[in-house]
Amino acid sequence: MRSMLKMNTLGVVAILGVGMFLAGCKSAPDLTQSQALALIQANYDHAPAVGADIFVNDLGMRQGISAKFWTRTTIYPNKFWADFTLTPDGKKVVKLPGGGDVMQWRPDSLNDTGYTYKVVTIAGNHLKARNIGDVQDEVLPGVTTAKGAQFTEAVDLTGVPDALQEIARNPGNQLTTKRHADFELADNTWKLHSVQ
Repeated sequence: MRSMLKMNTLGVVAILGVGMFLAGCKSAPDLTQSQALALIQANYDHAPAVGADIFVNDLGMRQGISAKFWTRTTIYPNKFWADFTLTPDGKKVVKLPGGGDVMQWRPDSLNDTGYTYKVVTIAGNHLKARNIGDVQDEVLPGVTTAKGAQFTEAVDLTGVPDALQEIARNPGNQLTTKRHADFELADNTWKLHSVQ
């Protein structure tokens, strides 16, 4: 009788063990492109909104004068160096990384078309994630289950005046960048691991 009880107990324990093993063998939930894009965008939206860097080239400098964002206040004897001062309207839309209100235009020569001067938009926005590629399995150090995908990171110019947006589209500016996102499965939920 005692051995029969032991056999029944061992049988129940074995059945429970197999059931628990099979329950633990569930496959990881799928990570769709739209879910991956939403995780990336949530990360961007969680970060503080920031102004966009705009690199002003020679054409952009002239466009800024026409838009009355800045005016030339000094021209130097070499005829290609100049100082441009932000106007009251300009101060409402851009700031200079070094502070102040004078843009020191210092190209190497009269024909230096590659020279740019950086300004930052006053309007702050969050980066936008777009055009995500296929989500694929990956191997990440220290992560049991991982996936990754390529996507496009775009600067958002919402609230930036049209004339300044035109300057931002000139050569020398990069409004979109190809990035790679890594995701990890933690507690049966997909999370953004990193963006590179």
